Amino acid sequence: MTEASKEIDPDSLAEREVLTSMEPSGLRADHDKALIGNEVRFWRKERSLTGAKLAKLSEITPGMLTKIEQGKVAPSIQTLLSISNALNVPISMFFHRIEKSRYVSFVPADKRMKVDKRGARAGHIYEMLGHNTGQSIAIEPFFVTYDQDSEPHSTFQEEGYKFIFMMSGHVIYRHGDRYFPLHSGDTLIFDAMAPHGPAELVELPSTLLSVAVSSRYDPGMR
Repeated sequence: MTEASKEIDPDSLAEREVLTSMEPSGLRADHDKALIGNEVRFWRKERSLTGAKLAKLSEITPGMLTKIEQGKVAPSIQTLLSISNALNVPISMFFHRIEKSRYVSFVPADKRMKVDKRGARAGHIYEMLGHNTGQSIAIEPFFVTYDQDSEPHSTFQEEGYKFIFMMSGHVIYRHGDRYFPLHSGDTLIFDAMAPHGPAELVELPSTLLSVAVSSRYDPGMR
């Protein structure tokens, strides 16, 4: 866990209903909160988890999880990310049923939220750049920084595809049994189910844009 992310208390953020500009307009509406709560409850049961177990994995209180599932609070993005990591589903899954005909997500540079990604090693700093609420495709963009405290970690695996744009520095990036030297301006697009990640951090600090794209579960198929 990064130093910045340690300062985030998901419980207190949810209790205060801290919603950043990454959230779609109207998320505070009772209807939208109920839809998100239904999605959280559905995936908890789908994963055969009790409320107490999911709350522990998500590092929030059972009472807060109950309020979220009942649609009584509008959880923060950090809280929803913690829950999505615990359930191993994209955070965008929780926004399936919020109908938006013209969706837009605007994140000012000073509003980026540092988050922990499951499997990330110390020093891998992730900043969420937004999320989408489309009906069929989940898109999760992150600004990633490797600094002097970072460690190589090349065994990430997830469904869908990933786009990498190297912004600065130099890393050796693994995908399956191949290794790619990434410099500023270089790009990769690959099947994210193969083991991947920075195998060697050559020049630090290094920064890259990482965009994960995957098919979203269709709630109509339940």
